[in-house]
Amino acid sequence: MFEIEFRAKFNKERFDELKKYLDAHAKNLGDDDKDCYYYIFSDKLLKLVHNTSQKTAKISLKLNRIGEGAMFPEIEAYFPQEEFDTMHRLIDALGLPAKVMYGPQKRVNYEYRGCEIALKWSDAWGYHMEIEQVVTSPEERENAEKQIREVADELGIALMSEEELKRFTREAESKADPHP
Repeated sequence: MFEIEFRAKFNKERFDELKKYLDAHAKNLGDDDKDCYYYIFSDKLLKLVHNTSQKTAKISLKLNRIGEGAMFPEIEAYFPQEEFDTMHRLIDALGLPAKVMYGPQKRVNYEYRGCEIALKWSDAWGYHMEIEQVVTSPEERENAEKQIREVADELGIALMSEEELKRFTREAESKADPHP
């Protein structure tokens, strides 16, 4: 599985406009609030996610860092939400050579014109969105990116460039705890 994912940041007013539009024109997939721990490595990102809205939990490994391309393989494993605290203690006890960020996020997911859109708010990012498609092979990348860009244009969204994304995430990561 490969995610093709783009992001955009904006203010509360634009967030509210997008939410209103998507509520009227997209399929609302529901609230998707999360408590997340991000283990930041030099070349990948490990996430421990408690989905408080859907009462699920997972561990997810993105095999590159945000700002290092829009397509990346991701490996996910789900586990009972009741085990989230145990999994968190287990990962922390490994003493991984990673910085750690914690961040709750408010999120609503939509399906719109073949793309999944997540309208989000978090401390680190403020108001923002992700537009993505999941594909099974790298050959599908070009069509997925084209469709995502068309949806962003239709919604009047300026997607972050790779350089903007890298600069923003590196600044946020610099505030992470180097010794969890």
